[in-house]
Amino acid sequence: MNSYMDGDIGTGIKNGDELLEEILKKPAEVIRAYIKAQKDLTYRLFQIALAISGEKNIGRLLEMILEEAISLTNAEGGTLYMVSDDEKELRFAVVHSQPLNIKMGGTCGEITWEPVRLKNEDGSPNFQNVSAYAALSGSVVNIPDVYYAEGFNFEGTRAFDRKTGYRSKSMLVVPLRNYENDIIGVLQLLNARDKVTDEVIPFSYQSQYMTESLASMAAVVLTNNMLIHNLEDLLESFIKSIAAAIDEKSPYTGGHVRRVAELTMDIAHKINEARDGVYANTHFSKDEMRELRLAAWLHDVGKVTTPEHVVDKATKLETIFDRIELIKTRFEVLKRDYEIELLRNGKRIGNDDPYIKELEEDFNFLCIANNGSEFMSDEMVERLKKIASRTWVEDGVKKSILTDDEMRNLLIRAGTLTEEERDIISNHARVTKKMLSHLPFPKKLRNVAEYAGSHHERLDGSGYPLGIKGEKLPLQSRILALADIFEALTAKDRPYKKGKTLEEAFNIMRYLAKNNHIDPELFNFFLDSKVYLDYVQKELEGQKIGVEEE
Repeated sequence: MNSYMDGDIGTGIKNGDELLEEILKKPAEVIRAYIKAQKDLTYRLFQIALAISGEKNIGRLLEMILEEAISLTNAEGGTLYMVSDDEKELRFAVVHSQPLNIKMGGTCGEITWEPVRLKNEDGSPNFQNVSAYAALSGSVVNIPDVYYAEGFNFEGTRAFDRKTGYRSKSMLVVPLRNYENDIIGVLQLLNARDKVTDEVIPFSYQSQYMTESLASMAAVVLTNNMLIHNLEDLLESFIKSIAAAIDEKSPYTGGHVRRVAELTMDIAHKINEARDGVYANTHFSKDEMRELRLAAWLHDVGKVTTPEHVVDKATKLETIFDRIELIKTRFEVLKRDYEIELLRNGKRIGNDDPYIKELEEDFNFLCIANNGSEFMSDEMVERLKKIASRTWVEDGVKKSILTDDEMRNLLIRAGTLTEEERDIISNHARVTKKMLSHLPFPKKLRNVAEYAGSHHERLDGSGYPLGIKGEKLPLQSRILALADIFEALTAKDRPYKKGKTLEEAFNIMRYLAKNNHIDPELFNFFLDSKVYLDYVQKELEGQKIGVEEE
């Protein structure tokens, strides 16, 4: 029997010199037992340190700390409290009780019990509660029997015992102090048991020492773990704030980044769920999923350099305003001059005057051409050139009804952007990659810049900014590209086009897949898995979901 471990050396709080003096008074076998116990303890603590330092899940880490403390001291149960962010209370993190079969907190979910307040209503420190006292004073509290303890209020403990039939007796309360000497939590153990008789005994100095050592290690690991999680949360929140700012830059694309990011992750999750087919052996790890999520949220960050009048160009003639209004004024001048000429000749304009009717039809055609929603056919181009041959007089100078720049913009075959403006828009992908490549992402996130910056690349190499081709384009980039295209086709908030129906969008994407603009296998998976259903229900209210697939 290990007499040292059984408490022959005593209980209570002693300093190192007092303990050594007491040990040296004992027989040789007790001293040998003490030395062996110290070796065993060192090895055990080393094992615990390795175990808890390798745990990344905070909930599971909290459970491990309490479980190891209970195991080391042979206690019946315990509670791990964490100091709240505002340092006003202790919150229950984990509660275990073997006799009462209680296991709460940690990975089992948040405990809803009322937290322990660190201050009374009058603002004075709450020294009546033993866990609050340990947190406020930083002192270890070792109580042989809580029913006979002085200086603390254990009415709550007595009430709990009456309700459950349990008998709380010995208690050890140890603060968790981090490297900055701040108390971050409290470890409270209950009812140590003798390993031979199984009776409830006071916590020995050995148990207290082990618990303090464990608490010290746990505080460091917890602090580091929470710091990492906090930094990760800060990074993601900051990235989402940037994405929101990009969306807010244009009133017409609000929510674009969010929608693309969410759809990207829906596709990735669905791939992870695949058990057959082309993606049966493809699985994104937790870190890879996070890397893709951040890339999706950052894919349009380069638009911070894109001028608003280009991003928001709703019509072909729009700059800081829609120049169709200037053209309207010129047509009104033509009408006015024509009416004046008629009056000079003693005539009036009739309701069906062919010249006025022709002017109105020409201007209406310009309005349609300016909209950009219709493809400019050769016939439309010829009519536009014919209209441009009209002249009007400004300050005695005869001028074309359309300026060269207005004509160049109205001749845009599809959409509202000139080639120069398309280059400006396209440049956002290059800027995205350039900006993100300068950020010191950790190793697990090293591909964020590549995925985000290649969302406009195509499998056939015709994409931008680098013209990456075929297998050189990662699957993550292909997923992001597909999500970006689907969102753009179906979006209802673009001023220059009406959102496509699902059938229209899928027909366009079938064409893109056929020509290797998007990944054909990924697009077929997108259709077959119906990953788009949740997106449609959430973002495209009123859309018919039943789509006939070719």
